[in-house]
Amino acid sequence: MADPSSYRPRPGEIPDSPGVYRFRDEHRRVIYVGKAKSLRQRLANYFQDLANLHPRTRSMVTTAASVEWTVVSTEVEALQLEYSWIKEYDPRFNVKYRDDKSYPYLAVTMNEEFPRVQVMRGHKRKGVRYFGPYAHAWAIRDTVDLLLRVFPVRTCSAGVFRNAARSGRPCLLGYIGKCSAPCVGRISPEDHRDLAADFCDFMAGRTGTYLRRLEKQMAEAAEEMEYERAARLRDDVEALRKAMEKNAVVLADATDADLIAVAEDELEAAVQIFHVRGGRVRGQRGWVTDKVEEIATGALVEHALQQLYGEEAGDTVPKEVLVPALPDPVEPAQEWLSGRRGSQVSLRVPQRGDKKALMETVQRNAQQALVLHKTKRASDLTTRSRALEEIADALTLDSAPLRVECYDISHLQGEDVVASMVVFEDGLARKSEYRRFQIKGFAGQDDVRAMHEVITRRFRRYLAEKERTGEWTDDGAAGENGNGEDASPLKDEDGRPRKFAYPPQLVVVDGGAPQVAAARRALDELGIDDIAVCGLAKRLEEVWVPHEDDPVVLPRTSEGLYLLQRVRDEAHRFAITYQRNRRGKRLRSSPLDDVPGLGETRRLALIKHFGSLRKLRSATIDEIREVPGFGRKTAETVAAALAGAAPAAPAVNTATGEIMEDVEDVEKRETAAPDPATERATAGAAEERRVQET
Repeated sequence: MADPSSYRPRPGEIPDSPGVYRFRDEHRRVIYVGKAKSLRQRLANYFQDLANLHPRTRSMVTTAASVEWTVVSTEVEALQLEYSWIKEYDPRFNVKYRDDKSYPYLAVTMNEEFPRVQVMRGHKRKGVRYFGPYAHAWAIRDTVDLLLRVFPVRTCSAGVFRNAARSGRPCLLGYIGKCSAPCVGRISPEDHRDLAADFCDFMAGRTGTYLRRLEKQMAEAAEEMEYERAARLRDDVEALRKAMEKNAVVLADATDADLIAVAEDELEAAVQIFHVRGGRVRGQRGWVTDKVEEIATGALVEHALQQLYGEEAGDTVPKEVLVPALPDPVEPAQEWLSGRRGSQVSLRVPQRGDKKALMETVQRNAQQALVLHKTKRASDLTTRSRALEEIADALTLDSAPLRVECYDISHLQGEDVVASMVVFEDGLARKSEYRRFQIKGFAGQDDVRAMHEVITRRFRRYLAEKERTGEWTDDGAAGENGNGEDASPLKDEDGRPRKFAYPPQLVVVDGGAPQVAAARRALDELGIDDIAVCGLAKRLEEVWVPHEDDPVVLPRTSEGLYLLQRVRDEAHRFAITYQRNRRGKRLRSSPLDDVPGLGETRRLALIKHFGSLRKLRSATIDEIREVPGFGRKTAETVAAALAGAAPAAPAVNTATGEIMEDVEDVEKRETAAPDPATERATAGAAEERRVQET
């Protein structure tokens, strides 16, 4: 635990001007980002008697090892920079609203030749009109089903659309009148786009004009005695009115506004948002957050505005945002919102009338959401804390291991040997920091030596990254390097995040005493003595620690044991998935594919009989003939083909998305003989298993 006075800036160093500040821990990882109208006054609040600080603020300042700041010209710039840094660094101690679900939107792809109506989640795309969010996807589908009678816009996927165009026959919706069938040319692209635009206008709240137009057309059809057409228009009007009834009118003046309410206690806060468009509630969503420090309701509202509108622009930001309390000061937030929209946005607290009544409804929803969250999550938060404390007590650690890494080895009879590394922080999986390794060479059939190699590779990279941080030197308070760039030791010069810059407090290996000994030896060889190691053996769920003859036995009802099991099982799942993927790729590109006259059935028979391609390569012609369906000539052909085929080079998969992969080592693997202590531990564990089995 760090003493805040050890890194407190000297008097007069902190400027009395607007800016954004960052707290970093001993590994130079950003753990908190904040903004201030006066940096001097704001930072002074952190360096006071620890007993006067909020418990989580106290935890933050004792975890931090340095503080730096950047001066800006205005408070609006500070707000924008704070939002950018929170998105970039994902600081652990910042207020982060956890969305309770991924909300669906009704989307109209106006960027396509034939716009499509669909349910869409995730990031918003350019050229797509969005309506919502809705609480449930089925609510969107019910609304669309009613509107397709009046606006028969395409709803099919690209594949269905192409198949219909190729066959010249529309899908079922085209036959029953709920699609204008642009796939077969029943409507021109221009007319279909106009139809989609009318659909968007109706969803945007401009309903009165369209209803009056339909009613007028219905009356004209009746006067001309076109009763069937008049009946269809009557049914269309009823369908539109039924769709409108699904969204109750809450504001009579057709207001476009977002209403934000906050319910909070000392430790947590729940936020509820109602999206009102055209006077009707078009969507609802909710967030929950842990309060990291003593923070006013206005500051919580400001953070909610950042998350809600940080990625939005244009008409998606409404003209009016109603909140329970205004940020202090309110002008920067209001100016920032106006910049996002491109026109003036009113940010205010409703005082009377329908808007105040609706705000009370939103407030009740926020209060209920907080109660529900506490009912569902309070025990979970308590359990995670208790589990970490139990692990610390069982392993005699100085403090609870907030970051735990677990490693597992997976292979099939020595082929496609891989390893996994999973990361848990504060008892929760952090999948963005998972890693996968390929094991090559001698470690194929020896899990102990494979574990030693993986631990060596991972922490050799950590030491390399740690050494590279010396290349970054902070230029005074601004947190810049010598080139005037952001001094971020967790990122490479090209801006990509470094893979192994943050160490764990505890390393867990899937295995018993031999694997634990190998992991500890790897850390000792690298000179790392401040990271604890333990292993969890599958058979009896015993916890093994280095240099101990007997395991640590946690009670079956222990929350600490349950957390270790979850970590171990996640590492096993991640490793076996990667190993199966690699094995599948190897089998799909097997040298047996090129053997003439050898079909899939006989190829599988060979692999099943010998167990692996490596064993098949070393088999004689007579051994191959023992496989049913193989004569001498075919066996000779197989043997000749395998003799001339070099072993396939291991695939190097570039990681994409959330989970990344490490498949290269910065140094060549040493081919030294196995450690005698490890061999003795392996033999002892094998003997113990034989005794237990008998």
